Amino acid sequence: MPHVAILLLAVLAGSVLPSPAGAQTPTPTPEQLRMLQSLPPEQQRALLAQYGLGGDLADDGVKADQPLSDTASERPKASTQDPNLDAAIRKALAKAEPPRIQGGDSVLLDLQPASDPLARPAATGILLVRQRALAANPYKLDKLGRLSIPGLSSAIALAGLTAKEATARLALEPALSGLDITVTLLALDPLGVDALKPFGYDLFSEVPTTFAPADDIPVPPEYTVGPGDAVKVQLIGNVKANYSLVVGRDGELRFPDLGPIAVAGMPFDELQKLLQETVAAQMIGTRAVVSLGALRSLRVLVTGEAARPGSYTISGLSTMSNALLASGGPTTIGSLRNVQLKRGGRSIATLDLYDLLLRGDSRQDARILSGDVLFIPPVGRTAGVAGEIRRPAIYEFKGDATAGDLVAIAGGLKPEAAPRLATLERIDAEQGRILVNVDLTTSAGRSTRLRSGDILRIEGVRPTLADSVTLKGHVYRPGAAPFRAGSRLTDVLPGVDDLKPNADLNYVLIRRELPPDREIVAVSADLASAWRAPKSAANVVLRPRDQIIVFDTEANRDAQLEPLLAELRRQNTSARPTQIVTVDGSVRMPGYYPLEAGMRVSDLIRAGGSLNEAAFGAQAELARYELVDGQRRRTALVSVDLAAALAAALAGSAEGNILLQPFDLLTVKQIPEWGRREAVTLQGEVRFPGLYPLRRGETLAAVIERAGGLTDLAFPEGVVFTRESLKERESQQIAALTDRLERDLATLAVQNSQASPTAVQSSSQSLAVGQSLLADLRKARPVGRLAIDLPKVLAANAASATDILLKDGDLLVVP
Repeated sequence: MPHVAILLLAVLAGSVLPSPAGAQTPTPTPEQLRMLQSLPPEQQRALLAQYGLGGDLADDGVKADQPLSDTASERPKASTQDPNLDAAIRKALAKAEPPRIQGGDSVLLDLQPASDPLARPAATGILLVRQRALAANPYKLDKLGRLSIPGLSSAIALAGLTAKEATARLALEPALSGLDITVTLLALDPLGVDALKPFGYDLFSEVPTTFAPADDIPVPPEYTVGPGDAVKVQLIGNVKANYSLVVGRDGELRFPDLGPIAVAGMPFDELQKLLQETVAAQMIGTRAVVSLGALRSLRVLVTGEAARPGSYTISGLSTMSNALLASGGPTTIGSLRNVQLKRGGRSIATLDLYDLLLRGDSRQDARILSGDVLFIPPVGRTAGVAGEIRRPAIYEFKGDATAGDLVAIAGGLKPEAAPRLATLERIDAEQGRILVNVDLTTSAGRSTRLRSGDILRIEGVRPTLADSVTLKGHVYRPGAAPFRAGSRLTDVLPGVDDLKPNADLNYVLIRRELPPDREIVAVSADLASAWRAPKSAANVVLRPRDQIIVFDTEANRDAQLEPLLAELRRQNTSARPTQIVTVDGSVRMPGYYPLEAGMRVSDLIRAGGSLNEAAFGAQAELARYELVDGQRRRTALVSVDLAAALAAALAGSAEGNILLQPFDLLTVKQIPEWGRREAVTLQGEVRFPGLYPLRRGETLAAVIERAGGLTDLAFPEGVVFTRESLKERESQQIAALTDRLERDLATLAVQNSQASPTAVQSSSQSLAVGQSLLADLRKARPVGRLAIDLPKVLAANAASATDILLKDGDLLVVP
């Protein structure tokens, strides 16, 4: 461990120093210690000086005037209640340098046109570089910390720079001149091989502060008794007594009336037997009950690649693993499989922590005697495993290990692993990094010998389902369905119970991939016809990976069609235009649809949900785009006899049913005046008041005649006739007049403030009148009344100019 870490642990965690006020300086938490260790030496000195620890650090980082604690068990527990220390650490961290870019880091680039107009690029080349650079975000630097930007001929070295310094470095690039650049260092979690960590070291991430002796733990029979152990003896029989005897430094137990008894180095079960036999032999009629009381403390020295090497005082029941935990465990370069216990210069036990971690086998976890040395050698050969493995990590192996051994120690393969596709990344002395295929399904592949530094990658199976089709859309059970050779559409959709209400039975779309280049095509089917004739061509034969899409007759189809249409657009070429056609007009679902092989006008109408009730069935128009000599596009209009096309489709004939081409646009016309429904309202003294639909060009006199004429009590000279268009115009005029009056009043108010005292009174009166008029205008509601002479209208003939041509929404009230 570096000396500065020893200093931090010893001074800040191992001692309780008097402060100038006489109080004790609280000890930081382990998290605070880790933050302190990450600080530069200058900031460490400043923090130590702030807490009265003073002194200068020596060249090796050890503070000369501060003694180190010699035992771990003497360390007080860390206090987490000191806000002053937390604030000091936060203040020190705020002064710490920002992180520097390293190889393999990820950065985000923001490139904007220069804010200075003189520095903005005049050409479009730099804008293209900006577009490409932004599209490639985020960037992952190579192992040397170099950044490669599309459009730049060479990589840019950023290793060792902060994000601010990297921003300034990129601004010096001539190819990026004219752009304002900002570099952001991303704190991304590593993935794949980069995320592999050495196995087993997490066991020591939470280290206990002490291993104090425990009096309530049963003592095993093989426990070796030594100086400092307390032996409790209860005499029963002729002599009744209780003794608590401590084994002396000479290894003898001084028993009253029996004299010294040598017990050092004796197992506890032999001690029990010895004392019971001695008491029985020398005290006739008395027997002894022997147990252990407080156990002695042991001192063990932990050396080698330990996180905190040093001397530790631990409980007499402690084992090798307890001593490892007390010392913080091995560092990442320390071995977990060859921890040695030395006694008297000889190695008496070796602990393989993998046995303890992976199999729970603690037989090698030997007990420690005072004066033992626990030595952690450097890690041996290692190999990593990543991918579809249960426990990806870097493992240490002993002796000769194989790929099969590595898979076994990592917990085995996941169910989604593809063992045939495993690869071994290896560092070869001559070729550098090489990749070796390892088929883990064969004995030869599993027996592949590992070298130190090897990385075994376990690939996963393809995410696509083999021998299956996918059901989507307006169905109850969307998802994958099994496929068999010769399966048809009705095998996946056997009945109407599988479909939600209002499903389109006449147009079911199938997305299909054609071998060998997986070209995307569309195939449609009439599901109702397939149910009626399961063995006919209407019941489409399916292929693996088909996607069956069922549409809703009442919902827009764009969201379901757009992914397929986007795929068709991406695979267009000059020789094969985009396979998309369009239907518009009087169909239920107008829009874009994929062009199928042999698709005709009737098929496009079926795709659009068939004709709606307003469709003009006699004729439609087909707009066709043709490329002339590869230089210009020409539009041709083709008249389509819809009735003949639909009849030909029912008869199975192609006559009159035009074959479609890419980009064709079919427009289905609407019946003239289908959507126009106009009506007027007659109220008051007419024989049959109510709402009357209008015929095209109908007049007021004709509608009154349809209503039976006026009653005997009618007053035709006082009729009220209103029209919606007049109401809208009147509303606009009131609004315009209101705005004009507001401006005039504002002008008058300004003039009033500047006028003489004599003219102020007159202006004030005018202003009051104007404001009153403005209030009346704001309350006014448009009526839309049209003055008419109803007796004259009724007396004139049908061709008279005095008659009124009615419009939708007109209202006649006869008082």
